Amino acid sequence: MESADFNIDYTARLARIELTASERKEYGSQLADILRYVKKLQELNVEGVEPTAHPAPLRNVFRSDVAAPSLSTEEALKNAPHRDGRLFQTPKIVE
Repeated sequence: MESADFNIDYTARLARIELTASERKEYGSQLADILRYVKKLQELNVEGVEPTAHPAPLRNVFRSDVAAPSLSTEEALKNAPHRDGRLFQTPKIVE
């Protein structure tokens, strides 16, 4: 059994999928292309390159959580179709 055949059978088994003969041939070819590309990447000299999970620095884009004035209960409920005192009233959906 060729290495590519083994890899495609092994990968299909891990994914719990059954492949037809034509799918094995097609996906086997694609997997072989991927493995050749990975082998080519392994030839790169990465000495002195720090490992990273992201190519660009991450930063938090959220605004600061600062207390600010908000709507009053009456203002928030003024367009509610149904209310129960200070609460929105919705139809029962769980039996």
